[in-house]
This record gives sequence, structure tokens and C-alpha cells, in this order.
Amino acid sequence: MTWSKEDLGRIAGADDLHISPFREDGFTYGTPTWIWSVAVDGSLYVRGYNGQASRWYQAAVRQKAGRITAAGMTREVAFEPVDGPINDRVDDAYRAKYARSPYLGPMIGARARAATIRITPRGAAA
Repeated sequence: MTWSKEDLGRIAGADDLHISPFREDGFTYGTPTWIWSVAVDGSLYVRGYNGQASRWYQAAVRQKAGRITAAGMTREVAFEPVDGPINDRVDDAYRAKYARSPYLGPMIGARARAATIRITPRGAAA
């Protein structure tokens, strides 16, 4: 599945994304974690501030699914780690959206880049 233009625009424009990968049992959602999100070429991306050591990142990679809550919406989603040239575009999106934040540097640094996840919708709205 892909994001509708409307949903992606609302999520990307918001600063309130909470991510909840499944727990080990595969059906209980983890504790929601607030993270930054950006949209690039119709896809939604997030990064772990603490890199691959981020607990939510480890759960997302292991479980490959969960849900997000953002812009007043809750969506069932799939998580896919990404690497390569897309990270340069994700960096640019972070720079544009979070230019005034003191946390921008770490979010476009090597540690966070190594923990980049693409989030895709996987079902009807919750």
C-alpha cells in the first residue's frame, strides 16, 4: 500500500508522530515513542535519534509492523529499514522541516542515518 496524498501531507506537516512497533508477541503494541518524521517522494521516513540502539528501532526491524499516531490519525503500518542514496534526500527533508532545532545535527548524522525506516500503511484506519 501507499499513502494517500492527503494522509501523507497531514502526517508530514505534523510534529506529533508516535510510533508503536509490535512487542515480541506480534500483536501487542509497544509504548508509543514520539519521533520526527519526513516525507520524501510519497513515502514516510523516520530515524532513531540513538541510531540502531533505539529500542523502538530494534522492535520495528524485528517485528516489521505496528502502528503510528500522527495528525489525529492512527494507522496500522509496516516498517522497512532503508539505506543508500535515499538517505541524502531524507537528510534534506529533515533540514527543511527541522532547520531551527538543536537536534538536527544528530538526526542527519551517521548514527541516525543508519537507523532510517520507511513506514508504509498496511490496512484500514484504526
